[in-house]
Formats: sequence, structure tokens, C-alpha cells
Amino acid sequence: MNAKDYFKKPPIYVVSGGKGLAGNAVVQSILIQFPDNMIPVIITPDILTVEKAHGIAAQAAEDDGIVVHTMVAPDMREMLVDACEQRNVKHFDLVGELSDYLSELLGVQPISKPGLYRLRNIEYFQRVKAIEFTMKHDDGNNAEKIAKADIILTGVSRTGKTPLSVYLAMFGWKVANVPLVPGIPPPETLFEVDPDRVFGLTISLSYLIAQRSYRVKNLNMPADTDYIDKRMVQKELNYANLIFERGGFTIMNITNRAIESSANDILTILTSRFGRDKWRMNVEQ
Repeated sequence: MNAKDYFKKPPIYVVSGGKGLAGNAVVQSILIQFPDNMIPVIITPDILTVEKAHGIAAQAAEDDGIVVHTMVAPDMREMLVDACEQRNVKHFDLVGELSDYLSELLGVQPISKPGLYRLRNIEYFQRVKAIEFTMKHDDGNNAEKIAKADIILTGVSRTGKTPLSVYLAMFGWKVANVPLVPGIPPPETLFEVDPDRVFGLTISLSYLIAQRSYRVKNLNMPADTDYIDKRMVQKELNYANLIFERGGFTIMNITNRAIESSANDILTILTSRFGRDKWRMNVEQ
């Protein structure tokens, strides 16, 4: 099936007063039962006004689509249903009947506050977002956007930039890492960001050669490669130190240190500089 055929399928509009995450999860769990269904799913979050409810109903009618909604506020749920019925748009309520049943069973009214699911799981979503950001900015990728990172790591090959980045990301910090290679100028953005957020990773010569030798063996690389030549490796470390000094970066020696220990030191330093939980960049990808 080509793209043209795909867009001929009537879309499913997932409508929510929050971000539509729960509704989309339900819809996707059903669609997966129909392989190659090629049905467009359009998430329409933050439907909190009558105008928006009528707008999405009108769009669904124009596209011959349907509306699946998770409207927890009874008044907005009713307005959306009315808007759909006025335009003969099929609509499916994922929460209304269950919410009404529980209200009757428990003898209390629901909070009816959109986004509670997201708020309750904010740490989870923050971690997912941080990991996605970190993967996109690993090993110098998307260097033009590193200013959006909470933390920036830089250093020569095999100084543990990637594993340390991922470890920090698992706790919700957006991390970018930039490799340093003699003869290849680092991106200018590395010197444009706040240097207090940049950490230069260094390591002892012998430990670095040991780390690289293990990699050379696993990859069946030539034993006489410059990658593990003592003189060339020292040249790389000297070059990295010059970059650290030029940028005014915080230098961390990770020789024989556990990732957890290095990560803890980074977070301790940043907290002392910016205050606890006050130094996230809060910038979208």
C-alpha cells in the first residue's frame, strides 16, 4: 500500500482535555490487532473550550473520520458529544461510562482534572524524553542543538562519555556528548554554551590505552594502530586538555571510577552552582 492509499483511510481523532496519552495508548493497542491497517491516528490534546470541541468535530466530519475521546470533565465531554452528533460524526467514549459508574459506586464525584495521568507519571515521561534527547545527541550528533542539554560531556574516545550520558539520562537529565579528535575542530557550539554545564572527561594514559586495547582486540583492529600508540594517545589527551582550558570547562578524571560516582559528582557540582532542581534547561527538542 502506498502513501496515497494511506491517506485515503478515514482518520481516528484521539481527543483529550489533557495530552491524549491514555487515549492514544488504547487506540494503538486495538489497531495493532489489525496488521497493516494504515489508519491515521491524530492526537488532539488540550480540548478545553466549546470552540475547540466544535472545531475538532468539524474537522473529523470533513475527513469522514471518527472521534475517540477521554474527556474527564463532564461538561466538556457533553459539549464534544453534542458537537459530534450535530455533524453525524461517530464518537467513542473511553472514560465516561466507567467514570460515571465509579462515581455512583463510591458516592463521590471525580476530580475531573485533565492531565492527572501525565502528572502522576511525570517522572517516567521526563526520563523517556531525556533518554531520547541523549540518544539523538550522542557522539557529537546534532551538535548545533547541544545548548538544549542540561549537561554536556566532552573528551577523547573511550573516556566513558556515552555510558555516563545514558546513566544520567535515566534519571531525567538531558545530556549531549561531544568527542574530541586531534585535527578535527570541535563544534563552535561547544564554546557558546554555558561552560558551567560542560564537563571535560579525562583519564590516565595507561588506563585509556588498556580500555582501547580491549576494543582493538574485540574489533580485530591492527595491533600497531595509532589508536593505542602511547605517543599518539598522549597527544590526544593533551589536545583535550587544551580544549577544556579554552572553554573553561570542569575537568573530571574518571580513571578507575564507577559511572555512579562520576554521575553523583556532576549532579552535586551542578546543584551547588544552580540550586537543587533549578538548573534543567526545560527546552523542547
